[in-house]
Amino acid sequence: MKNNIFRNVIILLLILFVVLIVFGGSYTYWNAANPEKTCASCHEISPSHQTWASSAHSQITCFKCHGTALSNGLHSFSEKANMVFTHVKSAPHRDEIRMSEEQILETMQRCKGCHENEYSNWIASGHSASYSHIFLDEKHNATEQLNFDCLRCHGMFYAGTTYDLVEPISVEGPWKMKDESRADLATIPCMACHKIHSRGMPSVRPDYANPGYIFYGRVVQNNSIGLYVRNEEIHFDLANLPTPVILNDTDTVQTPNDPVYRLCVQCHAPSVRHQAGSSDDKTPTGVHEGISCRACHEPHSNFQRNSCDKCHGDKSKNCKLDVRTMNTTYISPESPNNIHRVACQDCHDDGRNSSKSVKQ
Repeated sequence: MKNNIFRNVIILLLILFVVLIVFGGSYTYWNAANPEKTCASCHEISPSHQTWASSAHSQITCFKCHGTALSNGLHSFSEKANMVFTHVKSAPHRDEIRMSEEQILETMQRCKGCHENEYSNWIASGHSASYSHIFLDEKHNATEQLNFDCLRCHGMFYAGTTYDLVEPISVEGPWKMKDESRADLATIPCMACHKIHSRGMPSVRPDYANPGYIFYGRVVQNNSIGLYVRNEEIHFDLANLPTPVILNDTDTVQTPNDPVYRLCVQCHAPSVRHQAGSSDDKTPTGVHEGISCRACHEPHSNFQRNSCDKCHGDKSKNCKLDVRTMNTTYISPESPNNIHRVACQDCHDDGRNSSKSVKQ
């Protein structure tokens, strides 16, 4: 009897050992093999794989960004198992699957593994605002009632509506999150402006033998930059974003040629009358007309305290004044002269380019 029990235990352990070997080998192969033989063998993944293969991230394996079935313990295992179960259980209703907001935010945490500097700059910017920062802002909510369009820029990947997120939908508070677990989640993650699976090539070293031609051989690339449109559930490349017509009273404002401006203005947009400075618009007019957002705002951090030094010397050639100390919103948010719209006549009442004509 004891011999039979011992033999059964040995057999059971051998079976378990074989199962672990097979599972471990299969798991290792799945993560190391060419995606065409694993993930991309499903037709829903094919479009993403095709763009990944021709992108700047083509040398980075899928699981580096998306994780594996065991990368996040039981949570990731159940998530991947549920994806397989859902796929097998019923015919998919779309040819290309989408990541949920939770998956987007998890992937964003992996972005900082390679893009640590960009991530830290983003954290320090206004674009890292959470749901509670945006939707529980008493001053803003009392001025402008929350509506469905808020999620167009703040919460692009959120699956619900504004009514599912916060209450009451009114200019009278107090306001509270319906789901407190979302309060600290980022409303503008990396993928709001970056399409990771986008066409592009990894950077290469220039021709050092001809340093004078390095400038001419460098191609301007904005490969991953684009706008995620919530209603369409798709990224639009910069080339496909329209350049809006901005008016200053009845005059058409000269807008920057920089394609990134077309991205910024999708959220920092004017009112329906297209007047510069209306609503959330920051299109420069006056002395800064035609200048791109990136000329003053650093990427990701939006830091602008060094912006004057990029173009100006110690003193303006026209006014003979230190532009850093002029009475504009650059020096003080209380200034009546918005740095985006300041014009010569805001300071000079006689039209002369002289410091003697500056209003006191």
